Amino acid sequence: MMDRRAFVLVCAGGALSAPLAAHAQQAAGKVYRLGILSAGGVPDPSIPTMVNVLFTALGDLSYVEGRNLVVDRRFAEDRFDRLPGLARELVQLRPDAIVAISGQAIKAVRDATATIPIVMVISTDPVARGLVASFSRPGGNVTGISTVAENSLAGKRLELLKEAVPKAARIAVLAAGPLSSSDQLKEAQKAAEALRVRLVPVEVRDTDYDHAFSTLVSEHADAIFAVMGPTLLRDRKQIAERAMKHRLPIISASPEMVEAGGLMSYGNSTLDSARRAAVYVDKILKGASPSNMPVEQPTRFELVINLKTAKALGLILPNSLVKRADTVIQ
Repeated sequence: MMDRRAFVLVCAGGALSAPLAAHAQQAAGKVYRLGILSAGGVPDPSIPTMVNVLFTALGDLSYVEGRNLVVDRRFAEDRFDRLPGLARELVQLRPDAIVAISGQAIKAVRDATATIPIVMVISTDPVARGLVASFSRPGGNVTGISTVAENSLAGKRLELLKEAVPKAARIAVLAAGPLSSSDQLKEAQKAAEALRVRLVPVEVRDTDYDHAFSTLVSEHADAIFAVMGPTLLRDRKQIAERAMKHRLPIISASPEMVEAGGLMSYGNSTLDSARRAAVYVDKILKGASPSNMPVEQPTRFELVINLKTAKALGLILPNSLVKRADTVIQ
Protein backbone atom coordinates (compact mmCIF):
# COMPACT_ATOMS: atom_id res chain seq x y z
CA MET A 1 0.00 0.00 0.00
CA MET A 2 1.29 3.42 -0.86
CA ASP A 3 2.07 5.95 1.90
CA ARG A 4 1.54 9.07 -0.21
CA ARG A 5 -1.59 11.15 -0.08
CA ALA A 6 -4.26 10.41 -2.65
CA PHE A 7 -4.92 12.80 -5.46
CA VAL A 8 -8.25 14.55 -5.82
CA LEU A 9 -10.06 14.05 -9.08
CA VAL A 10 -11.52 17.09 -10.75
CA CYS A 11 -13.68 17.75 -13.75
CA ALA A 12 -12.52 20.80 -15.65
CA GLY A 13 -15.39 22.21 -17.68
CA GLY A 14 -15.30 23.99 -21.00
CA ALA A 15 -14.60 27.64 -21.70
CA LEU A 16 -17.33 30.10 -20.83
CA SER A 17 -19.13 32.39 -23.21
CA ALA A 18 -19.24 36.14 -22.78
CA PRO A 19 -22.94 36.19 -21.69
CA LEU A 20 -22.20 33.67 -18.95
CA ALA A 21 -19.26 35.75 -17.80
CA ALA A 22 -21.47 38.82 -17.61
CA HIS A 23 -24.04 36.91 -15.56
CA ALA A 24 -21.31 35.69 -13.20
CA GLN A 25 -20.07 39.24 -12.71
CA GLN A 26 -23.53 40.44 -11.72
CA ALA A 27 -23.96 37.52 -9.32
CA ALA A 28 -20.59 37.45 -7.62
CA GLY A 29 -18.89 40.80 -8.21
CA LYS A 30 -15.37 40.60 -9.63
CA VAL A 31 -14.87 38.03 -12.37
CA TYR A 32 -11.31 37.07 -13.30
CA ARG A 33 -10.17 35.80 -16.67
CA LEU A 34 -7.50 33.12 -16.77
CA GLY A 35 -5.68 31.72 -19.79
CA ILE A 36 -4.24 28.20 -19.90
CA LEU A 37 -1.66 27.12 -22.48
CA SER A 38 -0.36 23.56 -22.48
CA ALA A 39 1.94 21.85 -24.93
CA GLY A 40 0.04 18.63 -24.25
CA GLY A 41 -3.44 17.44 -25.11
CA VAL A 42 -6.87 18.02 -23.64
CA PRO A 43 -6.94 16.30 -20.23
CA ASP A 44 -9.36 13.55 -19.34
CA PRO A 45 -11.49 15.08 -16.54
CA SER A 46 -11.47 11.76 -14.66
CA ILE A 47 -7.67 11.66 -14.32
CA PRO A 48 -5.50 13.85 -12.06
CA THR A 49 -3.46 15.85 -14.58
CA MET A 50 -1.62 19.13 -14.11
CA VAL A 51 -4.52 21.13 -15.54
CA ASN A 52 -7.14 19.28 -13.50
CA VAL A 53 -5.16 19.50 -10.27
CA LEU A 54 -4.56 23.21 -10.90
CA PHE A 55 -8.31 23.79 -10.98
CA THR A 56 -8.86 21.68 -7.87
CA ALA A 57 -6.37 23.91 -6.07
CA LEU A 58 -7.98 27.07 -7.46
CA GLY A 59 -11.34 25.81 -6.20
CA ASP A 60 -9.83 25.41 -2.75
CA LEU A 61 -8.88 29.08 -3.03
CA SER A 62 -12.52 30.00 -3.84
CA TYR A 63 -12.14 30.44 -7.61
CA VAL A 64 -15.08 28.76 -9.32
CA GLU A 65 -15.44 28.64 -13.07
CA GLY A 66 -18.82 30.03 -14.05
CA ARG A 67 -19.09 32.15 -10.90
CA ASN A 68 -16.00 34.30 -10.47
CA LEU A 69 -13.66 32.79 -13.06
CA VAL A 70 -13.65 32.69 -16.86
CA VAL A 71 -11.14 30.26 -18.36
CA ASP A 72 -9.73 30.20 -21.90
CA ARG A 73 -7.92 26.94 -22.63
CA ARG A 74 -5.54 26.16 -25.46
CA PHE A 75 -3.82 22.78 -26.00
CA ALA A 76 -1.11 22.22 -28.62
CA GLU A 77 -1.54 18.40 -28.64
CA ASP A 78 2.27 18.03 -28.67
CA ARG A 79 2.56 20.03 -31.89
CA PHE A 80 5.00 22.61 -30.58
CA ASP A 81 4.79 24.65 -33.78
CA ARG A 82 1.20 25.56 -32.79
CA LEU A 83 2.22 27.15 -29.49
CA PRO A 84 3.10 30.67 -30.75
CA GLY A 85 -0.27 31.04 -32.50
CA LEU A 86 -2.20 29.70 -29.51
CA ALA A 87 -0.29 32.03 -27.21
CA ARG A 88 -1.24 35.03 -29.35
CA GLU A 89 -4.88 33.96 -29.27
CA LEU A 90 -4.84 33.95 -25.47
CA VAL A 91 -3.11 37.32 -25.27
CA GLN A 92 -5.75 38.88 -27.53
CA LEU A 93 -8.41 37.81 -25.02
CA ARG A 94 -6.66 39.99 -22.41
CA PRO A 95 -6.77 37.60 -19.43
CA ASP A 96 -5.71 38.71 -15.97
CA ALA A 97 -3.06 35.97 -15.98
CA ILE A 98 -1.91 33.06 -18.11
CA VAL A 99 -0.72 29.68 -16.79
CA ALA A 100 1.79 28.09 -19.18
CA ILE A 101 2.58 24.39 -18.80
CA SER A 102 5.93 23.14 -20.19
CA GLY A 103 9.01 25.04 -21.26
CA GLN A 104 7.88 25.49 -24.87
CA ALA A 105 4.50 26.89 -23.79
CA ILE A 106 6.12 29.31 -21.34
CA LYS A 107 8.43 30.70 -24.01
CA ALA A 108 5.56 31.08 -26.49
CA VAL A 109 3.50 33.13 -24.05
CA ARG A 110 6.46 35.23 -22.94
CA ASP A 111 7.22 36.00 -26.59
CA ALA A 112 3.58 37.03 -27.09
CA THR A 113 3.28 39.45 -24.16
CA ALA A 114 5.53 41.45 -21.86
CA THR A 115 2.68 42.77 -19.70
CA ILE A 116 0.17 40.01 -18.87
CA PRO A 117 1.34 38.04 -15.80
CA ILE A 118 2.52 34.53 -16.66
CA VAL A 119 2.63 31.66 -14.16
CA MET A 120 4.97 28.96 -15.40
CA VAL A 121 4.69 25.31 -14.45
CA ILE A 122 7.65 22.89 -14.69
CA SER A 123 10.05 25.24 -16.40
CA THR A 124 13.60 23.95 -16.70
CA ASP A 125 16.10 26.58 -15.51
CA PRO A 126 14.18 29.77 -16.41
CA VAL A 127 17.20 31.96 -15.64
CA ALA A 128 19.43 30.23 -18.18
CA ARG A 129 16.59 30.37 -20.70
CA GLY A 130 16.16 34.11 -20.20
CA LEU A 131 12.60 33.87 -18.90
CA VAL A 132 13.41 35.56 -15.57
CA ALA A 133 16.29 37.72 -14.34
CA SER A 134 16.80 35.68 -11.17
CA PHE A 135 14.97 33.22 -8.98
CA SER A 136 14.58 35.67 -6.10
CA ARG A 137 13.49 38.64 -8.25
CA PRO A 138 12.17 37.59 -11.67
CA GLY A 139 11.98 41.22 -12.76
CA GLY A 140 9.39 40.87 -15.54
CA ASN A 141 5.96 39.34 -16.11
CA VAL A 142 6.98 35.71 -15.53
CA THR A 143 7.14 33.73 -12.28
CA GLY A 144 6.00 30.35 -10.99
CA ILE A 145 7.42 26.87 -10.53
CA SER A 146 10.82 25.76 -11.80
CA THR A 147 12.41 22.34 -12.12
CA VAL A 148 15.93 23.71 -12.38
CA ALA A 149 17.57 20.42 -11.41
CA GLU A 150 15.60 18.33 -13.86
CA ASN A 151 18.34 18.00 -16.46
CA SER A 152 21.00 16.97 -13.98
CA LEU A 153 18.55 14.40 -12.58
CA ALA A 154 18.26 12.73 -15.98
CA GLY A 155 21.66 11.10 -15.53
CA LYS A 156 20.76 10.01 -12.01
CA ARG A 157 17.57 8.34 -13.27
CA LEU A 158 19.52 6.41 -15.87
CA GLU A 159 21.97 5.22 -13.19
CA LEU A 160 19.07 4.06 -11.01
CA LEU A 161 17.48 2.21 -13.92
CA LYS A 162 20.76 0.45 -14.70
CA GLU A 163 21.12 -0.47 -11.03
CA ALA A 164 17.64 -2.01 -11.05
CA VAL A 165 18.11 -3.74 -14.41
CA PRO A 166 21.87 -4.48 -14.70
CA LYS A 167 21.46 -6.41 -17.96
CA ALA A 168 19.81 -3.49 -19.73
CA ALA A 169 21.99 -2.59 -22.72
CA ARG A 170 19.49 -0.68 -24.87
CA ILE A 171 17.26 1.86 -23.15
CA ALA A 172 14.47 3.63 -25.00
CA VAL A 173 13.99 7.35 -24.31
CA LEU A 174 10.24 7.90 -24.67
CA ALA A 175 8.81 11.38 -25.19
CA ALA A 176 5.79 13.14 -26.65
CA GLY A 177 7.02 15.68 -29.16
CA PRO A 178 10.48 16.32 -30.62
CA LEU A 179 13.38 14.71 -28.76
CA SER A 180 16.08 16.42 -30.80
CA SER A 181 15.98 19.49 -28.55
CA SER A 182 15.44 17.65 -25.26
CA ASP A 183 17.89 18.70 -22.57
CA GLN A 184 17.06 15.52 -20.66
CA LEU A 185 18.11 13.40 -23.62
CA LYS A 186 21.42 15.26 -23.87
CA GLU A 187 22.08 14.81 -20.15
CA ALA A 188 21.04 11.14 -20.24
CA GLN A 189 23.37 10.57 -23.19
CA LYS A 190 26.34 11.63 -21.07
CA ALA A 191 25.40 9.12 -18.39
CA ALA A 192 24.74 6.44 -21.01
CA GLU A 193 28.32 6.65 -22.25
CA ALA A 194 29.67 6.12 -18.73
CA LEU A 195 27.24 3.26 -18.11
CA ARG A 196 27.97 1.71 -21.49
CA VAL A 197 24.35 1.57 -22.57
CA ARG A 198 22.81 2.68 -25.82
CA LEU A 199 19.88 5.10 -25.85
CA VAL A 200 17.11 4.64 -28.41
CA PRO A 201 15.01 7.84 -28.86
CA VAL A 202 11.31 7.11 -29.50
CA GLU A 203 8.84 9.93 -30.12
CA VAL A 204 5.14 9.38 -29.48
CA ARG A 205 3.25 11.10 -32.29
CA ASP A 206 -0.45 11.90 -32.06
CA THR A 207 -0.65 9.74 -28.90
CA ASP A 208 -0.09 6.63 -31.02
CA TYR A 209 1.32 4.46 -28.23
CA ASP A 210 0.83 1.24 -30.13
CA HIS A 211 3.21 2.46 -32.82
CA ALA A 212 5.68 3.79 -30.24
CA PHE A 213 5.80 0.46 -28.43
CA SER A 214 6.12 -1.42 -31.71
CA THR A 215 9.22 0.69 -32.31
CA LEU A 216 10.51 -0.11 -28.81
CA VAL A 217 10.11 -3.82 -29.43
CA SER A 218 11.66 -3.73 -32.89
CA GLU A 219 14.62 -1.79 -31.46
CA HIS A 220 15.06 -4.50 -28.79
CA ALA A 221 14.80 -2.04 -25.92
CA ASP A 222 15.42 -3.54 -22.49
CA ALA A 223 13.88 -0.69 -20.50
CA ILE A 224 12.26 2.74 -20.86
CA PHE A 225 13.40 6.18 -19.72
CA ALA A 226 10.26 8.37 -19.90
CA VAL A 227 10.77 12.09 -20.49
CA MET A 228 7.81 13.43 -18.57
CA GLY A 229 5.58 16.16 -19.92
CA PRO A 230 1.86 16.99 -19.92
CA THR A 231 0.88 14.26 -22.39
CA LEU A 232 2.88 11.34 -20.97
CA LEU A 233 1.72 12.31 -17.49
CA ARG A 234 -1.88 12.36 -18.65
CA ASP A 235 -1.54 9.00 -20.44
CA ARG A 236 0.58 7.31 -17.78
CA LYS A 237 -1.88 4.46 -17.22
CA GLN A 238 -1.95 3.28 -20.81
CA ILE A 239 1.83 3.72 -21.06
CA ALA A 240 2.36 1.60 -17.94
CA GLU A 241 -0.07 -1.04 -19.22
CA ARG A 242 1.79 -1.36 -22.52
CA ALA A 243 5.13 -1.47 -20.75
CA MET A 244 3.89 -4.31 -18.57
CA LYS A 245 2.53 -6.14 -21.61
CA HIS A 246 5.95 -6.00 -23.25
CA ARG A 247 7.74 -6.61 -19.92
CA LEU A 248 9.65 -3.32 -20.05
CA PRO A 249 10.55 -1.53 -16.78
CA ILE A 250 10.03 2.26 -16.78
CA ILE A 251 11.76 5.02 -14.87
CA SER A 252 10.50 8.59 -14.98
CA ALA A 253 10.55 11.87 -13.11
CA SER A 254 7.01 11.43 -11.86
CA PRO A 255 5.80 9.34 -8.91
CA GLU A 256 2.40 9.38 -10.61
CA MET A 257 3.82 7.13 -13.33
CA VAL A 258 4.91 4.65 -10.66
CA GLU A 259 1.44 4.71 -9.12
CA ALA A 260 0.09 3.78 -12.55
CA GLY A 261 2.39 0.74 -12.74
CA GLY A 262 5.81 2.05 -13.75
CA LEU A 263 8.84 0.61 -11.97
CA MET A 264 10.57 3.67 -10.52
CA SER A 265 10.68 7.44 -10.42
CA TYR A 266 13.17 9.95 -9.13
CA GLY A 267 12.18 13.59 -8.85
CA ASN A 268 9.39 15.70 -7.45
CA SER A 269 5.67 15.47 -8.17
CA THR A 270 4.56 17.47 -11.21
CA LEU A 271 1.05 17.47 -9.78
CA ASP A 272 2.34 19.14 -6.63
CA SER A 273 3.88 21.78 -8.91
CA ALA A 274 0.43 22.41 -10.39
CA ARG A 275 -1.01 22.84 -6.90
CA ARG A 276 1.69 25.38 -6.08
CA ALA A 277 1.01 27.24 -9.32
CA ALA A 278 -2.54 27.92 -8.11
CA VAL A 279 -1.10 29.87 -5.18
CA TYR A 280 0.78 32.11 -7.63
CA VAL A 281 -2.39 32.68 -9.64
CA ASP A 282 -4.28 33.63 -6.48
CA LYS A 283 -1.65 36.17 -5.44
CA ILE A 284 -1.50 37.72 -8.90
CA LEU A 285 -5.29 38.03 -9.15
CA LYS A 286 -5.20 39.77 -5.77
CA GLY A 287 -2.74 42.33 -7.11
CA ALA A 288 0.76 40.93 -6.61
CA SER A 289 3.35 41.65 -9.29
CA PRO A 290 5.13 38.63 -10.80
CA SER A 291 8.32 40.69 -10.99
CA ASN A 292 8.61 40.56 -7.20
CA MET A 293 7.42 36.97 -6.66
CA PRO A 294 10.37 34.55 -6.24
CA VAL A 295 10.39 31.53 -8.52
CA GLU A 296 9.83 28.37 -6.52
CA GLN A 297 12.34 25.57 -6.88
CA PRO A 298 11.96 21.96 -5.69
CA THR A 299 13.98 21.28 -2.57
CA ARG A 300 13.39 17.56 -2.20
CA PHE A 301 13.62 14.71 -4.68
CA GLU A 302 12.16 11.32 -3.89
CA LEU A 303 12.90 7.82 -5.11
CA VAL A 304 9.68 5.83 -5.53
CA ILE A 305 9.76 2.10 -6.30
CA ASN A 306 6.88 -0.19 -7.23
CA LEU A 307 7.79 -3.66 -5.93
CA LYS A 308 4.53 -5.06 -7.27
CA THR A 309 5.63 -4.10 -10.77
CA ALA A 310 9.12 -5.48 -10.16
CA LYS A 311 7.65 -8.83 -9.14
CA ALA A 312 5.37 -8.91 -12.19
CA LEU A 313 8.39 -8.23 -14.42
CA GLY A 314 10.44 -10.94 -12.72
CA LEU A 315 12.95 -8.44 -11.36
CA ILE A 316 14.74 -8.88 -8.05
CA LEU A 317 15.84 -5.41 -7.03
CA PRO A 318 18.99 -4.97 -4.93
CA ASN A 319 18.21 -4.45 -1.23
CA SER A 320 20.53 -1.45 -1.25
CA LEU A 321 18.31 0.20 -3.87
CA VAL A 322 15.01 -0.58 -2.13
CA LYS A 323 16.35 0.71 1.21
CA ARG A 324 17.14 4.07 -0.40
CA ALA A 325 13.57 4.51 -1.61
CA ASP A 326 11.46 7.20 0.05
CA THR A 327 8.26 5.39 -0.94
CA VAL A 328 7.77 1.71 -1.77
CA ILE A 329 4.59 0.35 -3.34
CA GLN A 330 4.10 -3.23 -2.21
